[in-house]
Amino acid sequence: MYFAALLARTEDGWEASDTELDDVETLSDLTDLAREASVDEDTVLVFIEQEDAWFGVVRVDGEEDPRIFVSDATAAARSSYGEILLTDELLGREPGAEDTIAALEELVGLDGTEDGDPDTTPDNATTTDNDDDDDDDGLDTDAVPAGPLGDTRVLADLGLPEAELLMLRTDALVEIADALGAAEVLETVR
Repeated sequence: MYFAALLARTEDGWEASDTELDDVETLSDLTDLAREASVDEDTVLVFIEQEDAWFGVVRVDGEEDPRIFVSDATAAARSSYGEILLTDELLGREPGAEDTIAALEELVGLDGTEDGDPDTTPDNATTTDNDDDDDDDGLDTDAVPAGPLGDTRVLADLGLPEAELLMLRTDALVEIADALGAAEVLETVR
């Protein structure tokens, strides 16, 4: 079960609204949604939580690039909403690296031969999972790191220090809202 909400900072404090993510396909879509909720280009926080698995916070300040924190990148990677937050930049990959890998896989079949080349592997040959599958450095470029990922100081100036953010597990959004002084407004949309 997912929960998503927007918290927009105003002169009078925080305003909360629940949000549907059905039409959100990219981080850009999510950022646009946050900017629409902004009052005078002030801070907007987008909270996404999958019950007891992971949570994410996206902070949008005016026209600046969004700042993202994900509590458990591996768990988020298994979620369609989590995938929105796990951008190439956040994962430390070259932008478009996934598209390049897919294009290369199309050129080279799973048997390691290029399109049109005959398969010269004898029918009785066996292969192991380790044959030519490992990169020279032993790292899987598509792997998502386990644990927290992103800007751990995303809420530090709003009252939630980095160390406390990293310790949050269950009911994280309630604790974050409490630290921001927005627990009551978040509860109205929860």
